[in-house]
Amino acid sequence: MIQRAEALKIVTSWTINKNLIKHMLACEASMRGLAQEFKNQKSKIKIDEELWKVIGLIHDADYEKYPDKHPGVLIENLKIKKENEEVINAIEAHAWKFNGFTREPSTKMEWSLYCCDELTGLIVAVTLIRPTKKIKDVTVEDILKKWNKKDFAKGVDRKNIELCEEKLGINLPDFIQIVLKSMQSIATDLGL
Repeated sequence: MIQRAEALKIVTSWTINKNLIKHMLACEASMRGLAQEFKNQKSKIKIDEELWKVIGLIHDADYEKYPDKHPGVLIENLKIKKENEEVINAIEAHAWKFNGFTREPSTKMEWSLYCCDELTGLIVAVTLIRPTKKIKDVTVEDILKKWNKKDFAKGVDRKNIELCEEKLGINLPDFIQIVLKSMQSIATDLGL
């Protein structure tokens, strides 16, 4: 399985945009938080926290260079390296209904990435309108206040996030709390 150092090297060598790198770091932290949540629930599924984190980190590595092919270039690169099928499947599933990708997420790990991917962007948007612009000052309530405001963070597909309830069995406020807390734990790396 790809290790974090190698994943980070791919991310930083393929991506110049610092905000996109921060997004991938936010997803890495969020996937760690979600893996821990499922471990705490004593889930019957085996949770490999390192695998979840690496998938969160690397999932958008080809987006900046190949937006019209994303995540196909990354997937092909990983296949050439004979990467773990779980990694490849999760990266492909996170692009469900995007750029022609049709593989729907099917595992807790895949749905976790699919749901948290959009949420990290909404959390950053809410953070940036706070007077302090500090993620430590953001609450779940702040995020929920902006939830139905269609003119706020227009690019965030809330329906993707809401699937956390059906697909992960985590209610929306709790899901937001897990992702928010995870992102708050790396506030310095996020510049927030």
